[in-house]
Amino acid sequence: MFDKLMEAQQKAGEVKQRLDAISVTGSAEGGKITVQANGNKVVQSVTIDEAFLKEADKEELEELLVIAINKAMEQADNVSQSEMAAMTSAMFGGMGGLFGK
Repeated sequence: MFDKLMEAQQKAGEVKQRLDAISVTGSAEGGKITVQANGNKVVQSVTIDEAFLKEADKEELEELLVIAINKAMEQADNVSQSEMAAMTSAMFGGMGGLFGK
């Protein structure tokens, strides 16, 4: 049992490293605001189109930043869930009918 726990911790560490290397992007207003994050939901960069920045008001900019960030976080969630599902399947897939059907 302890071996399985150690294996799970090791696999979780491997998944975290893979997620760190995966880049996701969220954008708003046709790409005028772009947010890049990694699969672990850490924002890496925010890019705002210079012309848009000059004409946008504070409220509009804040609203669009929230939209772009939320889109990036949603993509990071999807990637993370896929990686975790693959890890879980790999770990428990070989247990056959141990837990019944």
